[in-house]
Amino acid sequence: MPTALSVNLNKVALLRNARNGERPSVLGAAVIAVASGADGITVHPRPDQRHIRPADVLALAAGSLGVELNIEGNPFHGAQGDYPGFLALVERARPAQCTLVPDAPAQLTSDHGWDLATDGARLRPIIQRLHAVRCRVSLFMDPDAAAIEGARDVGADRVELYTEEYARAHARGAARPQLERYRAAAMAAQEAGLGVNAGHDLNLDNLEDFCREVPDVLEVSIGQALIADALELGLAESVRRYRACLARADAARDDATGTKHGRDR
Repeated sequence: MPTALSVNLNKVALLRNARNGERPSVLGAAVIAVASGADGITVHPRPDQRHIRPADVLALAAGSLGVELNIEGNPFHGAQGDYPGFLALVERARPAQCTLVPDAPAQLTSDHGWDLATDGARLRPIIQRLHAVRCRVSLFMDPDAAAIEGARDVGADRVELYTEEYARAHARGAARPQLERYRAAAMAAQEAGLGVNAGHDLNLDNLEDFCREVPDVLEVSIGQALIADALELGLAESVRRYRACLARADAARDDATGTKHGRDR
């Protein structure tokens, strides 16, 4: 199956909030991204509402975009001011996918995956609650093959591999050992019956190599790099270039395995 591109719009909201106005529009950016080839839209609301706000989440959910909405966040973040709490917000929006991330409320960005030995028992009823509103659940995980099976045991449908270590190694010209590590983690997930997503610091320089070498990645979520590229290229062209990276990786995998996949949107 071709790898889907989900465009994270947090940085669009961050720019809008700098002047506390209405522009740029998060929903408008989503429409452009989808028209340019994005397979999904990702947002990561946080209690401090420094970028994506609850109203953005609900507008995207109601926006009839024709692609999957993925809401990321920490399910243990409760109500704060006019933030209703992460789970309450997800239950109102009912996205196709919810990616659970163990970030602290004031954390700059996600920087580690779940420790399921510590948090697995707390996550299990939350995943059941999300399944009750027909939401696919992905867990943000470090690329540790030994820990992946725990995601299946707590009821997750997918894992999202945290790719910062790969991105840093790729920038140093030392990606091969990390690619082997991520490949092993992806294969462990698939053997456990889990789908594999990936995200964090993926960009136009490293995305194609990652998706060519790591088998059967179902979705990548990209925001920071894609929105930064959009300042030079425009949002539509940036989305097209990321989609082209994925198409080349898909084609390389097809050539290697002797299979051919059409793009299923």
